[in-house]
Amino acid sequence: MSSHHVVRDKQEPALIIANGAMCSDELLGQLLEWNPFILVLDKAIYRVMEKGIKVDVLLGDFDGEMDLEKIQREQYPLQIIYTPDQEKTDLEKGLEYLIELGHRAANIVWASGLRSDHTLNNLSSMAKYKEQITLVMHDDWSKSFCLKKHFEKWYPNNTNISLMPLSKVSGVSTSGLKYNLLDDVLELGTKTSSSNQTAEDGFIVITHATGNLFLMQCRD
Repeated sequence: MSSHHVVRDKQEPALIIANGAMCSDELLGQLLEWNPFILVLDKAIYRVMEKGIKVDVLLGDFDGEMDLEKIQREQYPLQIIYTPDQEKTDLEKGLEYLIELGHRAANIVWASGLRSDHTLNNLSSMAKYKEQITLVMHDDWSKSFCLKKHFEKWYPNNTNISLMPLSKVSGVSTSGLKYNLLDDVLELGTKTSSSNQTAEDGFIVITHATGNLFLMQCRD
């Protein structure tokens, strides 16, 4: 398994491989095919190398025992970025690195599962940088991204759509779903809009006024 590494002026999304639960080889292969710039976070590099994946950048605080010289030899010409700032997560550091390079979009994998605190932190980081870079988190069961104030996209009929607020989200209105919202308020612990579906083939529209609202397209 490897990446074709044809970079077209950062027009294609980068791929961030985090250190959570691994996804299927099928999904990972699809992402590698369409994401030519590969950034790996910290100790995930060992699992990545076991799969024979060639990457561009390894980034982290490397606070455990890691043979970086050996990793660099086997991944040459790998760029290793040491980021010791303990006030930020590895994902936040990776996103800031991509933004500084001029990347406009990134897919994120291996960022959910295993530790629940890491999963929540990763979602929070996606919301934090949503205005600077377009981000989508993938795993075998879901595709998640933080919505801008106005979202419009075509989906086939019966696509599962869940709207999950990371913070209190006000003024939520939708069209094209089986159960639409009108100027509603969503908040964890109070009200969410999970397990909704598209009403037919066509565009759905989701708008909100304030807060961080995630669209999660999940399957059973």
